[in-house]
Amino acid sequence: MPALPLIPRAALFGNPSRFRARLSPDGEWLTWLAPYEGVLNVWLAPYDDVGAAQPLTRLKGRPIAWQDWACDGRHVLYMTDENGDENWRFIAVDRVTGATLHLTPMIGVSARLLMRSPQRPSTILIGLNERDRKWHDVWSINLATCERRLVLENTGEFWHFTFDWQLNPRLARKAAGSRGGSHLYRLNGGEAELWLDVPHADELTTWPLAFNRAGDAWYMMSSLGRNRAALIRVDQRLGKPTVLVEHDKVDLGVMQIWNPVTYEIDAVDANHVRQKWIALNPAVETDLHFLKAALPDEEYMVDSKSEDNDRWVVTAYGPERPLTFFLYERSRQRLTELFNARPELAGYRLAPMQGHVIKARDGRELVSYLTLPADLSASRPSEPLPMVLIVHGGPWGRDYYAYRGDHQWLANRGYAVLSVNYRASTGFGKDFVNAGAREHAGKMHDDLIDAIEWAVGAGIAQRDKIAITGTSYGGYATLVGLTFTPEVFCCGVSIVGISNLVTLLENMPPYWAGFNEFMFASYADVRTEAGRAWLRSRSPLFRVDRIRRPLLIGHGANDVRCKLQESDQIVAAMREQQLSVTYVVYPDEGHGFARPENRMSFNAVMEAFLARQLGGRCEPFGQDLAGSSLQVREGIGEIAGLGERLRVADKVGAA
Repeated sequence: MPALPLIPRAALFGNPSRFRARLSPDGEWLTWLAPYEGVLNVWLAPYDDVGAAQPLTRLKGRPIAWQDWACDGRHVLYMTDENGDENWRFIAVDRVTGATLHLTPMIGVSARLLMRSPQRPSTILIGLNERDRKWHDVWSINLATCERRLVLENTGEFWHFTFDWQLNPRLARKAAGSRGGSHLYRLNGGEAELWLDVPHADELTTWPLAFNRAGDAWYMMSSLGRNRAALIRVDQRLGKPTVLVEHDKVDLGVMQIWNPVTYEIDAVDANHVRQKWIALNPAVETDLHFLKAALPDEEYMVDSKSEDNDRWVVTAYGPERPLTFFLYERSRQRLTELFNARPELAGYRLAPMQGHVIKARDGRELVSYLTLPADLSASRPSEPLPMVLIVHGGPWGRDYYAYRGDHQWLANRGYAVLSVNYRASTGFGKDFVNAGAREHAGKMHDDLIDAIEWAVGAGIAQRDKIAITGTSYGGYATLVGLTFTPEVFCCGVSIVGISNLVTLLENMPPYWAGFNEFMFASYADVRTEAGRAWLRSRSPLFRVDRIRRPLLIGHGANDVRCKLQESDQIVAAMREQQLSVTYVVYPDEGHGFARPENRMSFNAVMEAFLARQLGGRCEPFGQDLAGSSLQVREGIGEIAGLGERLRVADKVGAA
């Protein structure tokens, strides 16, 4: 059988055609992000005439990262930063006049959108760390006048607030001190009353969500007194919690469907290997049944609703369906497709994804996802394949059953692709999260090795052709793989990865101050010599001499989470050891590659690197380096054809 056509990288990683659809409060208008002159901007159309869309913004350079409606139904909010520095700025654009309001124009200040409310539609709450870089004060901004008013000066060093629908601060959370954990306070005017102690073990699985519209109760997820987070409703007057629903496999409260009239939760999802929606309000059971029947093979979320709750924007997705946006009219039970984020993939055969529960050596269950080349008819290849292990970041995140551009790309090139929810991944209960504490380069890495052994034993993976890659913590895991288990992987690709846990913890952004104690309790305390010694013992930088396999490193120069130093220092150490490495830097990026030109260029380099090490198919560089800020700071000769292509692209000076 002839091989399937190569799916162009541009179709997988270029700008989406249209995505992130949002419905106006009155349900009459839609906005979304789509390219305007090659840059993602906000577009506007009547809800029933997507073809009449016009760009509402016309930014150049860096793409818009997020957009949504203000509750006044007139202004659309969006956010941008400067070359990946994560100092977010919020801007409003008037739907009628097109006028732009710069709500947070301050330089070097990280703004956070805290709250929008239909009860105060012309006002939003913004958090600003202008006064003190460590802590965000609460400000209200009038969308009609841009007038800014201080609501709460955060001298209490709170790192999270919950507001009622009158925009009053009602709950606040702060770190509990050196033992980890946090305190949750009830706020009443200027007074803060301690309401709940959250131990370190429950920190990632106990969280206030929001108040109902009446303001007499709030919802939260809570693992207190249990392993997996249940959905809780707390009576404001009594402070008494009521368990609404819990699940025997997973944490609840990650994804919800809120009622925009009452702001009670109508439904919540449970996601073990696959998603399942659970109705709390019988009125939405009919909707959930209808959507399940209409989208039988897909997962979905309700992204946006009209204020009367009749129209929903539903986003569906699955391994073989890129994000697809629908308008659901509840009263008519009518589901209308608005658009697909990547229609150019319709002409290509995408690969299915398999969900597996792999047993770790100590018996823990690792929910994992496997993608094989689409032209394989069976769930196992007839002969073992080269395999790429993709490690998710965080480490407090998780992989899902979903459309994955990286899985489709690598499977199309001839590789098996595996993603593993190793211990410390979220969603599977606090015991699973906390099993990862102080297990960096330890049991967390053992989980990855155990998954590889499963894949080899099942005849999926070729033992001597296994690559490891990931972003952020996944980049750290890549470096751990090549230094702690140097014979397991034939190569690695680290993207904005961590090489030294000491410098990671010493250089956290100042506004992570409320998160510091959690990090020290989960890793080790960098303020003590014993802690620093442990951190060094788990850091790839100090095992560079054990690297035996080819390595590709990519980083954004403005990364504030895993600073450029993390890659600089391991590349310098490898140079001292006379070890080859290819090192790519983007001066206009941060923690990841947002500009499509940069994303495309790095993936072109990575594909050529993997083809050389694993023997898979490779699309030529073509024009995929054009327009990027790519700088190859080390090892240009390790990637076949890269130097020549850079010369063609007039980028030799950057190399």
